[in-house]
Amino acid sequence: MLDAILLSIIPLLVAINAAGVVPIYINVTSEMDNQERRRVAIHSVATAFIVCLFFAILGTAVFNMLEIKLHDFMIAGGILLLVISISDILRTGDKHVKSVTDLGVVPLGTPLLAGPAALTTTLILIGKYGYLPVIISLMLNMLLAWLLMNRAFLIIKLIGDNGARAITKITSLVLAAIAVKLIRTGVTEIINLP
Repeated sequence: MLDAILLSIIPLLVAINAAGVVPIYINVTSEMDNQERRRVAIHSVATAFIVCLFFAILGTAVFNMLEIKLHDFMIAGGILLLVISISDILRTGDKHVKSVTDLGVVPLGTPLLAGPAALTTTLILIGKYGYLPVIISLMLNMLLAWLLMNRAFLIIKLIGDNGARAITKITSLVLAAIAVKLIRTGVTEIINLP
């Protein structure tokens, strides 16, 4: 089980892209005090975890009802992830998010932390490794996301704005590679169907 946890931590780490969310988190919470920032971070992580968990539990049942196969979802999810990652790589300016009553739920919790990448990756990993290892990996990744948000302003001071942008671009590039792998795996499975 430890191997399954380790094998599912990295894909979820890249898919959740907490480091890429940190600059947006800093931007939308810049006018808040420390207590409000902490509350937004907790709401973000809790929302993302609950959304991923519900998708993991109900995703397969919905697929069976609609007769969608995992390879269909891999191709669709891969294409969507590829578009998102290319958009992130090519974006030149900062994305400004309007302040809302509860930023932790929308947009930080979903769709930024629990976006298409995280949902697709969670479902695929559950198919490979089972529920318990993936849920543990998901919890560990959400803990990391919370730590990054809680220490976001210290991290930006250490690496600077350019460093934060560089991490976002590198993570988007890795996400694009995962997207291509998803598409390739889905197409290969369709070709190998009896």
